[in-house]
Amino acid sequence: MKTSLTVFVMFIVVLLSVSPALANPTMLPKHPGYPMGKAVDPVSGQALANDPGQINATGEKSLAQAAAFDDVHVQQSLSINQNDQRLLEKPGAGLLPKVQGPNIKIEPPVKEGTKVTASP
Repeated sequence: MKTSLTVFVMFIVVLLSVSPALANPTMLPKHPGYPMGKAVDPVSGQALANDPGQINATGEKSLAQAAAFDDVHVQQSLSINQNDQRLLEKPGAGLLPKVQGPNIKIEPPVKEGTKVTASP
């Protein structure tokens, strides 16, 4: 039982460690590259960089790309409030705004109050 469990765990570890190596490289994100340029190995003649000829990712361009990376996910998109489309002016706290359309004057619900005298 212990041997089969050990073999199973080793199989899973090998499978998980090999899977990134077999990943499709076209699905990986593109990047500007490393500053290796077109350097080649003097013995074998192979390129020393994974992406020869690419420029270094420094300066304003890389900062702008890093800042804009998550813009799609962090943008706030609010739905249009139909009541706010009539507003002409928002004067501030405690004051009613000026609106476009019919101005309905709202009368207070109580015109006058009754006075009650307290008798001790």
